[in-house]
Amino acid sequence: MADAAQSGGGGTRAAGPRTAPRHGGAPFARLFGATTGPVGLISALVVLILVFSVLNPRFASVENLQNVLFQVSVPLILVVGATLVIQMGSIDLSVEGIMGAAGMAWILLSPNTRLAIDLGVWAWAVGLGVGLGLGLLTGLIYAKLKVPSFVVSLGTWYVGLGIAILLYGNSSLPSLTSDALERWPTALTLGLPNSFWLAVAVLAAGVLISNHTRFGRGLMAIGNNEPIARGSGMPVDLYKVAAFAIAGLLCGLAGILATMQLGSGSTDIGFGQLFIVIPAAVIGGTALSGGEGGMMRSTLGVFLLIILNNGLVLAGVDPDYQSGVFGLLLLVAIIAVAWPGRDRLKVAK
Repeated sequence: MADAAQSGGGGTRAAGPRTAPRHGGAPFARLFGATTGPVGLISALVVLILVFSVLNPRFASVENLQNVLFQVSVPLILVVGATLVIQMGSIDLSVEGIMGAAGMAWILLSPNTRLAIDLGVWAWAVGLGVGLGLGLLTGLIYAKLKVPSFVVSLGTWYVGLGIAILLYGNSSLPSLTSDALERWPTALTLGLPNSFWLAVAVLAAGVLISNHTRFGRGLMAIGNNEPIARGSGMPVDLYKVAAFAIAGLLCGLAGILATMQLGSGSTDIGFGQLFIVIPAAVIGGTALSGGEGGMMRSTLGVFLLIILNNGLVLAGVDPDYQSGVFGLLLLVAIIAVAWPGRDRLKVAK
C-alpha cells in the first residue's frame, strides 16, 4: 500500500512501476479495467442466480429483483469512494462512523418526531457537509502528517460515531414524519427503486472521474508508484486529500439514504457496511496495494455479495448459520481472486 511507501522503511516498493494490463482498445475491456476479472464475476453471478432460483422460485421474481436493487443502493454509493481510496494504495475504515454522524445530523434537521424543525435542502447540506468534513480531516492527517490511512480512518470512524451518539442524546428516537421522504427510496421510477437510480448516478460520476480525468489517473499512478508520481510533479498530497474528501462525502450521502430507508435515526445506521464494501472492491479486482481496479468491477463485487446474502435468506438457511455461511463463501471468493497476485501483494510470507 502507499502507506508503506511513505514510511521509508522496508515496505517501500521497488523503483520500477508496475506494468498495467493492456486492454487492446476494446470498449468493454476499458470500462471494466480487464477482460478476465469481470468475466469470472459475471459467471459467478449467473451461477448464484441459477442456483438460488432453483432453490426458491421467488428469487427470480420482479419483486425480489426490486428488493435486491434496493439493498444494493447504499453499498454501491459507498464502494465508489472506497474504490478511489484503495486505487491509490490506501484504505478508509471510517465508513460506518461517518454514516451515523451524517444520518443523525440530517434527520434532526428534517421533519422528525423529536424537533419541530425542517430546514429542507439545508438539512441535506449539513448532512453531506458532516461527511465531507470528516473525510477532509482523514485526508489531511494522512497526507500532511504521514499517519497511515488505516490508523487515521479508524480514528475518524470513532469520531463520527461519537458525533452520532452526541446528536442522538438521551431523548426519544427521532423518526421521519414526512411520508414523502420516507417513501422516496422505495418508490419506483421506470420500474426501479429511486434509491437505486441515485446509486447509478453516483456510480456514473465515479466512472467518469476514475477513467476520464487527470485526478482519477493520478490516483492510479500514486498506487502504482508514489515516488515516481511525486517526481513527475503530480500534486500527490492534494489528490490524497481529495480522494478521502470524496469518500467522506459519499459516506454522508449513504448515511442519509440509509436513514431514509429506515425511517428513523440510528447511531449504527452503517453497521456492517464496511464488511461489504471493502470485500466487494477486492473481489472486483481492486488491489489493496493500489494501482489496479475499476468502478464497474467493484460494482460487480457489490452485486455478488448482496445477491449471495439475499439468496441465502430466500433459500431458507437458518438465520443462526447465515453469517457463518456468508463469511465462508466470502472467504473462498477473496482467496480465489487474491491468490494469483499474492506475491505482489506480499500476503504470502
